[in-house]
Amino acid sequence: MLRMKVKAVGLDRDTLLPVVILTNEVEDSYLPLVIGPAEANAIAVVLESVEISRPLTHDLLLSSVLALGAKVDKIVITDLADDVYYAEVCFVQGEKMVRVDARPSDAIALALRSGASIFVDEKIQPYAMAVSGEDDPEMEQFRSFLENVSPDDFRKEN
Repeated sequence: MLRMKVKAVGLDRDTLLPVVILTNEVEDSYLPLVIGPAEANAIAVVLESVEISRPLTHDLLLSSVLALGAKVDKIVITDLADDVYYAEVCFVQGEKMVRVDARPSDAIALALRSGASIFVDEKIQPYAMAVSGEDDPEMEQFRSFLENVSPDDFRKEN
């Protein structure tokens, strides 16, 4: 498994669809994921340290998990099939490990709130990740863009 972190979340300028970009620790591999607007907001709230007065859905889920004596151990993006990504949230309760199917965006939002690690299964890498050293000009342009990307770059201009 490849350990990843969230690089940015925002709107793709061309499609106006919300996107979260994961990168490995040395930032030479990237995984862009199209996500829903609510999940983009849930991720952005954590990344931008926005104070909210009432818990959002992912905050409620984390509070419930903790109240039941469990913790979020990690999340894993497990598969890619028919252009759909799949993920699991791995909970630990005592000595018991429980894996729960989740959308990657929800799993990422939960991981950010809980401090859990984010992983991508290595079998996805050849199909979905941009990796340094490839000779594909489009991928090189994408990597160049990602080197200087920030959340503000995804904000819709009026």
